[in-house]
Amino acid sequence: MSGSPEYTPPKVWTWNKANGGQFASINRPIAGPTHDKELPVGRHPLQLYSLGTPNGQKVTIMLEELLALGHEGAEYDAWLIKIGDGDQFGSGFVAVNPNSKIPALMDRSGPKPIRVFESGAILTYLAEKFGAFLPTEPSERAECLSWLFWQMGSAPYLGGGFGHFYAYAPTKIEYAIDRFAMEVKRQLDVLDRRLAESEYLAGSDYTIADIAVWPWYGGLVKGWTYGAAEFLQVEDYKNVLRWADSIYSRPAVQRGRMVNRLSGEPSSQLHERHDASDFDTRTQDKLAAAE
Repeated sequence: MSGSPEYTPPKVWTWNKANGGQFASINRPIAGPTHDKELPVGRHPLQLYSLGTPNGQKVTIMLEELLALGHEGAEYDAWLIKIGDGDQFGSGFVAVNPNSKIPALMDRSGPKPIRVFESGAILTYLAEKFGAFLPTEPSERAECLSWLFWQMGSAPYLGGGFGHFYAYAPTKIEYAIDRFAMEVKRQLDVLDRRLAESEYLAGSDYTIADIAVWPWYGGLVKGWTYGAAEFLQVEDYKNVLRWADSIYSRPAVQRGRMVNRLSGEPSSQLHERHDASDFDTRTQDKLAAAE
């Protein structure tokens, strides 16, 4: 262990902005909007407000998969929410998601707009709305939803736990990194054992369980997340790697991963998506205009 002085928690916690690290400007212990800003509304039934993080990719992948199946009602506008700038605390966004987290969806296809927030809820809502990627047979549906909720409960250990302390924390804390690395490797082993006996997480069919898990754990084993593939020895999880490569080969996944993305090669980014042709006609000028 490192020789850093031992920390004794005070009797009452108080917010110390100076301890916020890289995200000090946007993290705070209270909810609600910080400023007035209405959200834009495009011409499609589904309005998505998001960023191309793993949680955001879940929904854009789902929408692109639905469109690939021919569900024209899944056409959508994807508006960029820059969380580093605090866009998620605008009054319009908070009205859609009171938790101020991306992604957030407004379905304007009916007489009354419906808001949906939390990525797992959005995937389930879209799967039920379009009758796709969610089995109807009871045991298969239960398996799919179990893995979906596994992701919702497990990913915070990967993102807010391991990812934060390994990649973002202003001070590297050996205990914290060891604790969360151990848990992430355990989670990868859970996935690897499941995928040794099943092509996809819920069985032989690709479902919202795979769509939810892949951006986090698929991205991790493919070396896209936190630069931690070597540290975590991801080559040991051969079934997860097989599954991750299989899903990445899907054109809809490749498109969905680009939407609202602000990192990586410019050719891999589509900051906003308002029409299917945007994937074909994007240029450096269009990308720069979205900044």
